[in-house]
Amino acid sequence: MQIEPRTVVSLTYELRVDEEGGEPELVEKVESNQPLVFLYGIGNMLEKFEQNIKGLKQGDDFTFSLKPDEGYGEFDEEAVVRLPINIFEVDGKVDSEMLKEGNVLPMMDQDGNQMQGRVLEVADDSVLMDFNHPLAGMNMHFSGKVVGIREATLEELTHRHVHGPGGVHH
Repeated sequence: MQIEPRTVVSLTYELRVDEEGGEPELVEKVESNQPLVFLYGIGNMLEKFEQNIKGLKQGDDFTFSLKPDEGYGEFDEEAVVRLPINIFEVDGKVDSEMLKEGNVLPMMDQDGNQMQGRVLEVADDSVLMDFNHPLAGMNMHFSGKVVGIREATLEELTHRHVHGPGGVHH
């Protein structure tokens, strides 16, 4: 069996990103005791990621790179915004543990869209937040192995996600 639409794929991999003037840095390692398991071809993964593994078989190794426009886009300076600190108040108080540099906070825009923002700086009256994806603007380098492929069940196809080990349990 090979990777194609309507299959459940299990992978191990290492993800490295380019560092300025240096060797690519390891940012994620997925090993065989907890492989990445996903339903291929329904849009849950980056399109170019799926294109690079299409047709592979169990046991096949892969190595490929994605440029920012094939991944999470270029870094957008407009996605870095200064917000008034009072929007972080709960019962009239700001939680200083929550508003620490580097923390990622769930937020909502004025239209009700959920997003994640990383705290860059906390001032007396404002908070500088970055709403870019953490991998925006980065070249990503994947190397790994296909550890399993199986036909998706009708229930998985209907729910658009994997059930059972490595997937969702209802």
